Amino acid sequence: MGQHLGGLRHDPATVDIQRLSGDERGLGSGKKRHIRGQFLESTPPQKKADFMIKAMDAAALLGLPAVCGFVGRDQGKSMDQNLIEFEESFAPLLKEAKARGLEYRVEQCPMPGWGPNDNFHNNIGYAPGMWIALYQIAERHGVGDQFRVHYDPSHSVLMGQDTRSMFQYLKDEGYDFLLCGMHVKGQVIDSKGISGWGYGGQTVQRGDWVDGKVSENPADLVNAWLIQTSIAEHELPGTAKHDPLAYLQNRTVDWLDHQLAARECLDFDVANTPLIVEHEYPAARVQDKEALAPILKGSVAFTRYIDQAAAAMYSLQNEVMAAQGIPIQGVGREAYRS
Repeated sequence: MGQHLGGLRHDPATVDIQRLSGDERGLGSGKKRHIRGQFLESTPPQKKADFMIKAMDAAALLGLPAVCGFVGRDQGKSMDQNLIEFEESFAPLLKEAKARGLEYRVEQCPMPGWGPNDNFHNNIGYAPGMWIALYQIAERHGVGDQFRVHYDPSHSVLMGQDTRSMFQYLKDEGYDFLLCGMHVKGQVIDSKGISGWGYGGQTVQRGDWVDGKVSENPADLVNAWLIQTSIAEHELPGTAKHDPLAYLQNRTVDWLDHQLAARECLDFDVANTPLIVEHEYPAARVQDKEALAPILKGSVAFTRYIDQAAAAMYSLQNEVMAAQGIPIQGVGREAYRS
C-alpha cells in the first residue's frame, strides 16, 4: 500500500534551552532530539553567536541531527533591515551548523508578548513568505541545506492561517522541502477576544506599562503576554472540543486534515519526520506527575491515532483506489478557502 500508510515518527519533545526552565516537554523514547534557542535580538550578536555555537557543540556531541529554535528579531530595526542582519549575523551561524553536520530548524512562532512592546512579530521567521526569503539568503551563502523549518500549527491559527493553505503555498512556490519536523500543539481562538482586540491582540492597559513607561517591577512584565492570551489559548492535542465550524474559520487545528495535507503537499520523508507533542495548555500543566501522566498519555495516543487515520486515508485514496481507477468521493478541504 506504499510508504504513506506508515505514520510520522512520534519523537520526544525538544530540549528547550532558550526558556529558563530547560525541561523536556513531551513523551517518547526515540533517541533523536533537538536543541532550541533564539538569535536575532538587541543582545550583542557575538554573545548570541557564542551561545548558539555551544548549543550546536552539545547537539553534535549528542549525535543529534539539528538545533531548533527561533530566528528572533532586532526590535530596533525594520523587517527589511532584519533581513540584512540575518545575512550578516545568521548566515555565519548556519556555516557553523554545516561544519557540525547539523540543520537549524526554525520554529515559526511570531512571539507576541516576548517583550513589553506593541510588535506582534518578534521573530522574523514566522510564515512561508519569510521562510523562503531567509532560505534564499542562506542558499546564496552555500548553507541552504542547513536552513529548515520546524512547523507548529498553533502559531498558524494565532495568525489566522490554516495548515493546508500554507503547505500548498510552499508547494506552489517550489519550497515544499523546507519542513523537517512538526510540533503537535494546537490553539483555540477566543472569539470574544477577537471581537474586542482583533488578531493583533490586546495592545494597551495590560499592566506591563505604568504611567507611560515599562514597569520597573519584573513581575509586571508577564502581562505583556496578554497581546496573545487575550485572543487565544494553546491546546494540548485531543483536549479541545471537535469543532467543525472552528476548523473552517481557522480558529483551531483540524488535526486530521493537518496530517492529510502534510502527505498531500509536502516533499518529505513520512516515516522519519518527527511529530513532537508540546504541552502548553495552561489549565492542564499540573505539577503532580501522577496526575499529569494520563493527560499526556491520552494526548500522545490521540496524536498517534489521528496520524494513522490520515495515513490510511491517504494510502487508500491516492494509492489503492487510484491504482484501480476508482474515483475519490466528495471534495474535502481545499487550500486558499476558509
